[in-house]
Amino acid sequence: MRIRTLTVLAALLAGTCPFAQAQQTKPVSIEVFPFELEDKSAGAGIISADDYDRRYLSESAQVARDMLSKSGRFSVIDVPAGDEQAAAPHGLRNCGGCEASIAKAHGASLALLGVVTRVNRTEHTMFIRILDAETGKPVSTGCTNLRMGANHAWPARRNG
Repeated sequence: MRIRTLTVLAALLAGTCPFAQAQQTKPVSIEVFPFELEDKSAGAGIISADDYDRRYLSESAQVARDMLSKSGRFSVIDVPAGDEQAAAPHGLRNCGGCEASIAKAHGASLALLGVVTRVNRTEHTMFIRILDAETGKPVSTGCTNLRMGANHAWPARRNG
């Protein structure tokens, strides 16, 4: 999952993101929300998200935070998880871009949300969108396929 997160983020930042291309005098503030799992597989009603899913979603969001911070172009807003649950009990992916107003309330200029969609037990897609916190309009979006096995195969390198 780390490799895929890096691939999608690199494409977003190097390609279409005007914030990444502009000459900046100071880093742009961005809030990276917890990545979400959208299970569209036939087993969605039978097999719920497990510890692997939660761990890899968390790791992917952390990779995004680290990559943005290390770029020097972004200042990642550190906000404890939880506020988004009250605003979007069915997930930020389903709230029509409400992450922009949450990020704005936290003092960020941009909001980043990652969604991993489970197509079936061995095929996944990852979608990342960056919204302008002021307007709620998309700044950049990207998607990739993760056809590499079950959830335990997501990370680039397994830890133990």
